[in-house]
Amino acid sequence: MASFLYRLGRFAFRRRGLVLAFWLAVLAIVGTGAAALSGSPVDDFAIPGSQSQQANDRLARTFPQAGAAGATARVVFEAPRGHTLSEVATRAALEGVVAELEAAPQVIRVTDPFSAGGVSRSGTIGYSQVSYGLAAADVTETARQALRDAAAHGRLEGLTVEIGGDAIATRPATGATELVGVVAAAAVLLISFGSMAAAGLPLLTAIIGVGIAVSTITALTAFVDVSSTTSSMALMIGLAVAIDYALFIMFRYRHELGGGREPSDAAGRAVGTAGTAVVFAGLTVIIALAGLSVVGIEFLTQMGLAAAGTVAVSVLLALTLVPALLGFGGSRVHSRRVRDPEAGGTGRPTIGHRWAALVSRRPTAVLVVAVLGLLVVAIPARDLQLGLPDDGMADPGTSERAAYDLMTEGFGAGFNGPLIVVIDTSTSADPQRAASEVTAAIASLPDVAVVSAAVLSSAHDTAVAQVIPNSGPHDPATTALVKAIRRADHATTAQVAVTGLAAVNIDVSDKLSGALVPYLLLVVGLAFVLLMLVFRSILVPLEAALGFLLSISASLGAVVAVFQWGWLAALLGVDQTGPVVSFMPILVVGVVFGLAMDYQVFLVTRMREEYVHAPETFDRTEERAAARRSVQVGFTHSSRAVTAAAIIMIGVFAGFTLASSPVVKMMGFALALGVLFDAFVVRMTMVPAALVLLGRTAWWLPSWLDAFLPDVDVEGAQLRRLDGTPGLIAGSISRRR
Repeated sequence: MASFLYRLGRFAFRRRGLVLAFWLAVLAIVGTGAAALSGSPVDDFAIPGSQSQQANDRLARTFPQAGAAGATARVVFEAPRGHTLSEVATRAALEGVVAELEAAPQVIRVTDPFSAGGVSRSGTIGYSQVSYGLAAADVTETARQALRDAAAHGRLEGLTVEIGGDAIATRPATGATELVGVVAAAAVLLISFGSMAAAGLPLLTAIIGVGIAVSTITALTAFVDVSSTTSSMALMIGLAVAIDYALFIMFRYRHELGGGREPSDAAGRAVGTAGTAVVFAGLTVIIALAGLSVVGIEFLTQMGLAAAGTVAVSVLLALTLVPALLGFGGSRVHSRRVRDPEAGGTGRPTIGHRWAALVSRRPTAVLVVAVLGLLVVAIPARDLQLGLPDDGMADPGTSERAAYDLMTEGFGAGFNGPLIVVIDTSTSADPQRAASEVTAAIASLPDVAVVSAAVLSSAHDTAVAQVIPNSGPHDPATTALVKAIRRADHATTAQVAVTGLAAVNIDVSDKLSGALVPYLLLVVGLAFVLLMLVFRSILVPLEAALGFLLSISASLGAVVAVFQWGWLAALLGVDQTGPVVSFMPILVVGVVFGLAMDYQVFLVTRMREEYVHAPETFDRTEERAAARRSVQVGFTHSSRAVTAAAIIMIGVFAGFTLASSPVVKMMGFALALGVLFDAFVVRMTMVPAALVLLGRTAWWLPSWLDAFLPDVDVEGAQLRRLDGTPGLIAGSISRRR
């Protein structure tokens, strides 16, 4: 592979005009397609096969007027201090708001607080449920504004009016957070390369890459349903990995130039060596992201496949467009001096060289401290609680949060998460009696506050009832109640299903929890095989996987401590604690695993390269010294690039912690910490320490497996032959045992 990529790199460098024209043409074609074919995103959070989804599907067939799958808004009223809602003036003001809501666009039903039992016992708080016949993503801004206008008119009449629900929710803007990441990336690149032209080259590559990927996704919306989060995920991952891959090749290019090579040859060798690492690193990321398909949740599958496709584009750009742009850049991609990797051009060892020497001298102590530190940070992860975001997680001061708190004050926490019980009465001789028996049985269960009378469909084959728990939507008691209703023997032939926010939350959490282990086995297993092929070792892929488990556990532990327990919440701008978003752990696992393997490949391939090219004959003392030196030299050459790449990635993700949405803030925090722990604690501390301790054993591979696996030449042995020094080529490690 190294020789093929070498030729590809030289070709791209020499035919740079053709290569650049090709990629610009691709960008123009997909951009035109996106402009002409783009459709509307579809945010369908369906969980195929789950009971809550089956209940919603049945309601859509038998109770279409209920709008069970449509968006809803809850308008909450509070009378002025010292008054009640039943007084003539306040009731007239409330009914005026209700009438205005009924006339609002896209609304199919509005409940009256007085006739529907929506007034608290104190008479001071009431609510009206507004239902839409379409999904929340399809509620227009005109319809949302009509809700706000109605609330504003009620406030002018002296009422307190707050609005919650998914119909009023708007997608958080993340433009500022993305800008923070780009600015951070530009600053790191400028410091790393010391040249504006060199710093701009990875950014230009990333912009072209994400432009192609996002335009392709936008064009696909005309033919398939795509969620609104898919493009955001592709943009975030594509921006990060495209910069990283370009950065790794550029560092190697400048290193080759520092050795006196001619520019086109340096470009070819950079692609042949660092490019080989880019290919395998990209494959691990693609496996991790595409593996999200095994979860069986459509929007996660879409995000995973779109992000994986973006990574594939980034790899191709790194192998072709980067050497082409290096050709255009000429001497401008150099800093004022080409620094020696070990001395930094100043005669003093670099920080990376000194750190590698420290780790090599005290590998056992370093490894123990790093492992214990990550385990301590991971302790809170044992208390991880999953849930879907709702108005109770909204920032204090928002109308959504105020509506949630008013409902809790006036009616109890359970009214913020009512359960919808769907009863199949199609096989019952007396459908009404069967439905009544079911509701009576439910009323006798613990934690039930209110059970409404069951309402039959026009065909009498389905009945629906509402159950209000005593506890809130995320309370364990509500979870226990949902499970009790589902498994209870209702002494009738009618089948019972439960939906509603709490029920959907339980189904999503169960689905994701059940998929986490198969997902980990899939991505870790495939990545293990890939890394075994790259490193021709069993122990190196094993320590890579174990290190990842430590870093992801520590990241989730920190998330629990901050967002669930409230530690340092004020410092990080977290205004409201609550359960961790259900899909966050598995998404963070996929992204961080892919990036972790990136850093593993880039660091360890250079260490292996140094070890492979060491003299073939040495005694045990020399062998230990050679192992230590290969770690130090390999780390020194690659640590600067990995450090810059990790800081860029952390900056991109940390920018999302500035978002107003608690979900986006949580995701950014988890991803930033995951990269921080994995890059600096695991890959740049634990891995070199473990390789020094393992020595020659680190590269052990059974002879039968060594003969079976193809030689991908990740250490660039074929390129060494170009120097006319075959004696330095040791071949595979297995031959030197």
